Amino acid sequence: MGTALVSASPLLLANSYTQRFTLGSRDYEPGQFSANDQVQLALIGTGIQGINDTIAALRVPGVKLVAACDLYTGRLQRAKELWGDDIFVTRDYREILNRKDIDAVIIATPDHWHIKISAEALKAGKAVYCEKPMVQNFDEGHPLIQAWKESGMVMQIGSQGMSSLGNEKAKQLYEDGAIGEIVMLDMFNDRYSSEGAWQYPIPPDANPDTVDFDTFLGRAPKVPFELKRFFRWRNYKDYGTGVAGDLFVHAFSTLHYVISSNGPERAQATGGLRYWNDGRDVPDVSITLYDFPETNTHAAFNAAFRVNFIAGNGGGGGFRLVGTEGEMEIGSNRVKLIRSKLNMKPESYSLIAYTEEMQKKIKEGYDLKYINERAADLAVGETIYEAPSDYKGGHYDHFFNFFQGIRGKKEIIENPVFGLRAAGAALLANESYYNAKPVRWNPDTMKLV
Repeated sequence: MGTALVSASPLLLANSYTQRFTLGSRDYEPGQFSANDQVQLALIGTGIQGINDTIAALRVPGVKLVAACDLYTGRLQRAKELWGDDIFVTRDYREILNRKDIDAVIIATPDHWHIKISAEALKAGKAVYCEKPMVQNFDEGHPLIQAWKESGMVMQIGSQGMSSLGNEKAKQLYEDGAIGEIVMLDMFNDRYSSEGAWQYPIPPDANPDTVDFDTFLGRAPKVPFELKRFFRWRNYKDYGTGVAGDLFVHAFSTLHYVISSNGPERAQATGGLRYWNDGRDVPDVSITLYDFPETNTHAAFNAAFRVNFIAGNGGGGGFRLVGTEGEMEIGSNRVKLIRSKLNMKPESYSLIAYTEEMQKKIKEGYDLKYINERAADLAVGETIYEAPSDYKGGHYDHFFNFFQGIRGKKEIIENPVFGLRAAGAALLANESYYNAKPVRWNPDTMKLV
């Protein structure tokens, strides 16, 4: 996917004036494909994200949905309503993996099913698009990477903003030294609604006949039939990964891509269940601090991740990289860059204790040079980069990359190694929270220390 980026000189204006630049447009390949070249797609997990994934995937030329799987019959009915009565539907994902007419699968199941279905799909010769987080537990990551390598199949992890124009522009700016040396990341997500807190509606026809609850449980502890666990599974650590796996992992995917990082080496989390006392056992307020080691692409820095499901300010979110020369706010369709310079010049506050003659000597002796090697030759000020109005979006781009990877025309952006680095970093928050202590992680070997 080529990106035509607009350039201007000077890049930034030297004050607080805002310049807006179009990010550019994608050089998408023409969408003419023969029936033999068409990617035959199946969806496993026809819930909220599975439907959104499939809608994005089917916008890519040369892709056809032929099958869908879910454990609630109402979702299978919805699949036919969306994509036609001729698609094959089943409650048993193995029926999909056994079909010879299916080239690729989207796996959008609860997290505790990711490794099993992904590994079996790869072994069955299917290309796999697995929703984030790639795994539910640390010890699943390396076996899944091994299964992927042995299969020789294409596998993409589904953090949908990963392939976006916003990420590409932020990476370019960072590598050009636009914010100097990174010193911290500030990520927050405040979801001020019951739906944002995963209180999803439960359909009135849901019962033991329409919901295969026993299969849903899988390897999780056996419990009595409970619709809340099935339809609101993110609320339970037996099936999901809480805010870490749902939200932190997106931020880590972008961060690791933009600054070419393997991840943090230490994490400490706190938080609690402050409002949603609905039976869930994952926190609704979570704050985690991460330490990143120095590498050849970035200095040592700290990251703060915060999620609050009971925000009192109406909600919102942000992802901000702060450096020695400025900061970037990064979104899929937009990057806001604020360039600044650290004032090294002594002011009257510190000089007041010296004689007039000494103050003059001190001022003359200061060499106001750039403070690090990554400093950019850019003026201070604010620039906003925005995607064009006809931009198809990061979700589309991620699937375009996946299908081009299947056709052997593109390298996969978020393969399982990248996926484990993002998931592992996110899961450190859970490890620290539930054990009430800091935890250490080797970002190179991707293992707990």
